[in-house]
Amino acid sequence: MQADFVLLPGDGIGPEIVAQAKRVLTAVATAFGHEFRMTEHLMGGCAIDACGNPLPDETLQACRQSQAVLLGAVGGPKWDDPRAKTRPEVGLLKIRRELGLFANLRPTKTWDELLDASPLRREIVQGTDILFVRELTGGIYFGESGRRPHASGEEAWNVMTYSTGEIERVVRLAAHAARGRRGRLTMVDKANVLEASRLWRQVSEAVVRTEFPDLQYNVVLVDAMAMHLISKPRDFDVVVTENLFGDILTDEASMLPGSLGLAPSASIGSGGPGLFEPIHGSAPDIAGQNVANPLATILAAAMMLRYSLQLEQEAQAIEAAVNRVLAAGCRTRDIAGGGAYLSTTEMGDRVVAALA
Repeated sequence: MQADFVLLPGDGIGPEIVAQAKRVLTAVATAFGHEFRMTEHLMGGCAIDACGNPLPDETLQACRQSQAVLLGAVGGPKWDDPRAKTRPEVGLLKIRRELGLFANLRPTKTWDELLDASPLRREIVQGTDILFVRELTGGIYFGESGRRPHASGEEAWNVMTYSTGEIERVVRLAAHAARGRRGRLTMVDKANVLEASRLWRQVSEAVVRTEFPDLQYNVVLVDAMAMHLISKPRDFDVVVTENLFGDILTDEASMLPGSLGLAPSASIGSGGPGLFEPIHGSAPDIAGQNVANPLATILAAAMMLRYSLQLEQEAQAIEAAVNRVLAAGCRTRDIAGGGAYLSTTEMGDRVVAALA
């Protein structure tokens, strides 16, 4: 197979971790007889510095013409001024919208070898395997917003808006995923307070009842879900929710395995190129030190092969290589527990070797 991938290293540790994922993809292409053409483009703070735009037109065009996009991380203190004309995160929201990426998939699983790295007791987190499906292009992040005069000075406002169609498509995607896993789907809302959540509950129940009656389906309020994730995470299989709740819950869940450096994600839509990335940020405090954990980005590359090219065997090969490396005791600084650790490059070396 021939495939064109766009790599967006971005800011901070982004270039370091994307470089390791690129090595792994090259090794997979060699092992399985594929040709992966990978080109790098600017996005984020580095793009603002270069041309004043966090998502240059050239970058967006290249993404549209590719099979998939692998992103490192964007942002950092240099571009955090709220008065700035533009910010790196604007580019992230724009690429999701322009590519029609309405669903974010975040797998959260634990490794037996790393249970002691989790801040929770091993008997709570052992066996956790959750797939979060977060709606990505609607809700309060994309609703109307602004400021206006107030007797005390100013007031600010944001509007959460969802349509039936937006809810149907992401719930349907999550239900298909649940059907291919353990057959359990949980929808998270705040229907006791929010009108938008009441529509989510109404539409979700209709989709599942009419199209997926074979699934075990339940609904959990978002505040209760926040508690359940740290008390009984093994109870969940596939969890679907709206944009804001998904943003918060998936970051909470990412700590169950013990490190953000182990958590990949996929943003997909309706047939175009998907966007694949680790869920951690740009970590400017360790950028350039060759100590960042590249495994989340490497696992994101596995998701890229699975969801964009349907190369399931190749995706499983990467995941198995990561499992072997962790089982062998290889650790980066974030999961070493104060013991000896490998550099970013050395961890990439071990995964490439395990692939062989």
